[in-house]
Amino acid sequence: MEREGYHPGTMNWSKSLLLFLSLFMMSVCLTAVAYAQAPTSKEVDAVYPDAHALYLDLHQNPELSGHEIHTAEKLATRLRAAGYDVTEHVGGTGVVAILKNGGGPTIMLRTELDALPVEEKTGLPYASKVRAKDDAGRDVGVMHACGHDVHMAAILGTAEIMAHSKNTWHGTLILIGQPAEETIGGADGMIRDGLFTRFPKPDVAVALHVGNELPAGMASITPGVYNTNSDSIRITIYGKGGHGAAPHTTVDPIVIAARTILTLQTIVSREVKPGEMGVVTVGYIQAGTKNNIIPDHAEMGLTVRTYKQDIRKQILAAITRIAKAEAAAAGAPREPLVERYEGTVAVYNDPSLALRLKAHLEAALGKD
Repeated sequence: MEREGYHPGTMNWSKSLLLFLSLFMMSVCLTAVAYAQAPTSKEVDAVYPDAHALYLDLHQNPELSGHEIHTAEKLATRLRAAGYDVTEHVGGTGVVAILKNGGGPTIMLRTELDALPVEEKTGLPYASKVRAKDDAGRDVGVMHACGHDVHMAAILGTAEIMAHSKNTWHGTLILIGQPAEETIGGADGMIRDGLFTRFPKPDVAVALHVGNELPAGMASITPGVYNTNSDSIRITIYGKGGHGAAPHTTVDPIVIAARTILTLQTIVSREVKPGEMGVVTVGYIQAGTKNNIIPDHAEMGLTVRTYKQDIRKQILAAITRIAKAEAAAAGAPREPLVERYEGTVAVYNDPSLALRLKAHLEAALGKD
């Protein structure tokens, strides 16, 4: 589950970057299958207009997790036109595109479809102006703030080149358009809908992610653990509402929430062994409707990141303990509700495959 700080205004999303990503994905795919020589710039130039047009369209018309109806249709239509056998509505709005080319390994490349509930303020001429209702009914801005639009454009360019160069490789290529990556449920939904039983099971699955941690034009590949365990926590604190001018007649859940937030920040600093990785971030707090009314409940949302399972278990247990303790200390009428509603394990890259790909990427892109 990616949460990198992608921002289209912070990097030059020019032709060179899009071509670089396409080349990156092609290198990954062609390395794992069988390829005599690196794709030429002429091949990349030929598919760039379609890829770039898709990128601009997707960026201007983003859709939230689980609602990627038009996004999935656009990707599926282009992949079908490129000669792929395309199945839509896999696990919801998921897309599976297959290109069979004789005997050989089965390689899966994956892109995400969804955007984030973020209002775009980049000022770009193709900036998103889309607003939508999220699953909680709130009116939110919508933006491809995590780079999924670039990922889809890159996979389309790769798909077209692979379809045009079937004389240079053999095997089966599967392209996945995964919905609801930001809420994790999309991958689970596709698997439950038979991703690995209805369709050829891949020998290798590969994905990439844009980011702003490295200078433009640089690639990074990591053997072993690449990204963290990720857990989403929702805490609902129950109090006793009343008038803001008579707080003594209430149990203020906002005050309890404030104390809880501060205490949560001591978990990593005071409970986790120094040197071990752990992050506890409170991303939102929602409570009340008016300035002079104390509400009867408050809700907060957390993201928790860890590498090791024992640290993960320790932090999650500490969150529950602290939430209950702060509520009890304030005399809350009932215990808070602590829900872990999303979670996924760390991304682990097969070391031998990562090193193999690294060598081919260096050959194609240069060590610098």
